[in-house]
Amino acid sequence: MIKAIVIALAALSVAVPAAAEVKQDNIRRLVRLEQRGLKSAQQAHLNGLITPVSTGAVRGFNYDRAWLASQPEASGGAQFQCLAEALYFEARGESLKGQFAVAEVILNRVDSPRFPNSVCGVINQGTGRKYACQFTYTCDGLPEHISEPAAWDRVAKVAKAMLSGAPRALTNGATFYHTHAVRPSWSRKFTKTASIGDHFFYRAGYRVSSN
Repeated sequence: MIKAIVIALAALSVAVPAAAEVKQDNIRRLVRLEQRGLKSAQQAHLNGLITPVSTGAVRGFNYDRAWLASQPEASGGAQFQCLAEALYFEARGESLKGQFAVAEVILNRVDSPRFPNSVCGVINQGTGRKYACQFTYTCDGLPEHISEPAAWDRVAKVAKAMLSGAPRALTNGATFYHTHAVRPSWSRKFTKTASIGDHFFYRAGYRVSSN
């Protein structure tokens, strides 16, 4: 019995270093990216250094209204509430993918050193300063009421799924977006990553010439 255990441990000792070396190599590459002033985990994802966020915490996840409808009523703490409210006021009229895409932008900002490190911090950045807020509904001076229960139920489930580990597979790391109806000056400088529903999505970084 003891001999069998020793043999099994020996086999493990052969397999583990190879995996550890790969992990250490990825870590060293992430550190080099960080030293160049690039985003750590998200930048690594964009460059294929690590795998996307696992969907293990979100059983059967897909961008389908039937799947969303099958999910239990969503609730949660302050960060959940902030994300659900942002989706309600910013994207409740969007397609399901459009709502997930807006949620991606918010969570990408949370991960970025350029923005506050919490959902509520990102959403309320600049609130209280006229025309300086990041999300219009937080500083337009209009009262915000949740008057469409069905829409709230949907965006709440989207928020819960994203906070539970649903993949960010739609916007390619975007941290900005705007509607098709406007063209802010910053959009000419940033890299467009996606067009979903009524929004264009971008990440910081100058455009690469197509010539």
